[in-house]
Amino acid sequence: MISNQETLQLSPYMAIYDLAVPADNMLRQINELVDFTFILEELKSKYCLVNGRNAVPPIRMFKYLLLKSIFDLSDVDIVDRSRYDMSFKYFLDMAPEEGMIDPSSLTKFRRLRLQDEVGHAHL
Repeated sequence: MISNQETLQLSPYMAIYDLAVPADNMLRQINELVDFTFILEELKSKYCLVNGRNAVPPIRMFKYLLLKSIFDLSDVDIVDRSRYDMSFKYFLDMAPEEGMIDPSSLTKFRRLRLQDEVGHAHL
C-alpha cells in the first residue's frame, strides 16, 4: 500500500543535516533541484492505495536506485552506506535515526514496480 501523500519526517535530529551535508554537496543540490514527485505519478498503478502494509515510499526506493547507479554500488553496499553516510540519508529524505530497508527490497522494487518502465536497465 502507498499513502496518498508523502510524510514529512519529524525528528529532533534533522538539524544535523545542516552541519553534516554542506550546501555544495552534490546530493543536496540534486534534492533541491529535482522534483521527484513524478515518480508517484509514474508508479501509481503499481501500488494499491487502500490495502496492505505501508510500502517504503516509491520516491525513496527510486532514490536508492539512483544512488546505486551514481556510486556504482551493489544493493547491499548502497543500503550499508546509507546507514552512516549522512548525505545519503539526507538525499533519501530519512530522519538521521531512521532504520534501513533490507537490500532485497531493492530487487523486489525493480522487479515488481519498474518492470514496464525500465525493463532490464541496470538501475
